[in-house]
Amino acid sequence: MIDGLMKDYIDPLWERLAQPLVRAGLTPNQVTAAGLGLIVLASAAYLVHRNAWVYGLTLAVAFAFDALDGAVARQRSMQSRTGGYFDAMVDRYQELIVLGAIAWVTGLWALALLAFSGAMITSYAKARTAVEIPISNEAWPDFFERLERIIALCLLLVVVGLTGWDALMPWGLAIYALLCHFTALQRARRATAMLRVADQEDS
Repeated sequence: MIDGLMKDYIDPLWERLAQPLVRAGLTPNQVTAAGLGLIVLASAAYLVHRNAWVYGLTLAVAFAFDALDGAVARQRSMQSRTGGYFDAMVDRYQELIVLGAIAWVTGLWALALLAFSGAMITSYAKARTAVEIPISNEAWPDFFERLERIIALCLLLVVVGLTGWDALMPWGLAIYALLCHFTALQRARRATAMLRVADQEDS
């Protein structure tokens, strides 16, 4: 939702931040892979230091770097379906790694599973619709998309770490999971309406 509403403001920022990577000759897939590596390193470090606010800040930096792959692709005229697929797959693994690390440190495995499943079903709801009918990637202005999920997780970790309110973590994950599943149902409702229209046109 944020990405869609503020695209005209966010994209120019990514374009400027990506310029050093373009000058360095990095490809979009290399930026995507490096972003995954940063997430893995930050998560592995969290398993050792167990400092939530440090993890939140390092994740914010890693996710910001990861977001530059699209800007690099545009500036180098290297946009491709293969790159888009690779980026989408890496995004899913990033969320798995982050929620897995949080579950490992906090012991909140059930809530982490609910959160991850909601995020994955949200993604699948659109992907499955695209199998059935041609869809626009832009026309899905849903409430709790990936950017919102990233911001929410980073903020939750920072607040828990800085305040020492460990009891906030399960509540935060529960709300996160609820919003993920709400968004999945929101997408399913939109997809069902689109598919019914397509069925009527075919009949």
